[in-house]
Amino acid sequence: MRRRLAALAVVLPLIVAGGAAHAAPANPDPIGDLIVSILSGSPIGTPDWSLKATLYHAGAKGVGALDSLGCKVVAMRTAAVDTHLIPRHTVLFIKETVGLPMPDGTKHDGYWYASDTGGAIKGERIDLYTGKGASSMAPMRQLNLDTLSVSKVGEFKGCPPAK
Repeated sequence: MRRRLAALAVVLPLIVAGGAAHAAPANPDPIGDLIVSILSGSPIGTPDWSLKATLYHAGAKGVGALDSLGCKVVAMRTAAVDTHLIPRHTVLFIKETVGLPMPDGTKHDGYWYASDTGGAIKGERIDLYTGKGASSMAPMRQLNLDTLSVSKVGEFKGCPPAK
């Protein structure tokens, strides 16, 4: 099984690139890319959007405990979006956030929930909720917030999961 996965990791980028060799990402995840591609219906490695991100946290001016759906905001899961671009109730996958530390000490799986909006979130922008206090933004500062690869991978009903 490991040999098959290793072979897939070598062959899959060549298939996607049409046989041409190209530079691999810093943390290649061909199986994850394949799963996201199947779920989203997008070609492998092609995000639905390349968005500029900002961060927000509890304790900031105007930030409440509830999102625009009336649900509790969840650290490292809640995303504020422009609903003209991304509808609320959309499950998003942000590849660059995979592996970031979560508040409970686990590693982020890259999934976010579009359940909030904001007055400054217009067009190709996304605002990611990091938790309580400005220090909660520290893990996210290592990212290039000018261009995050964001893919739609599903929808949710009601409120997003609490974790």
